[in-house]
Amino acid sequence: MPKLPGISRATAVRVFTKLGFHIAHEGKHTIMSNGRVRLTIPRHNPINAFTMADIAKDAGLTPEQFRELM
Repeated sequence: MPKLPGISRATAVRVFTKLGFHIAHEGKHTIMSNGRVRLTIPRHNPINAFTMADIAKDAGLTPEQFRELM
C-alpha cells in the first residue's frame, strides 16, 4: 500500500512547482518538466494513491518528502 493519499491535480502541480518544475503542456494530462525530468500528471481528481506515489518517485522524492511539501 502506498504511503501517499490520493490528492487533487492542483495540489500535485503546486508541489512540483515548488521543486522547480514548470507546466510544459496541458491536455488530457498535465506535463511538467524541470529540464531533466518530465512528469505526466493525470487531470482527474483525486489522483489515485498508487499513481501519485509513482509520480513522486519519478521526481526523485520519497512519499514522506512529498507529504512534507504538501
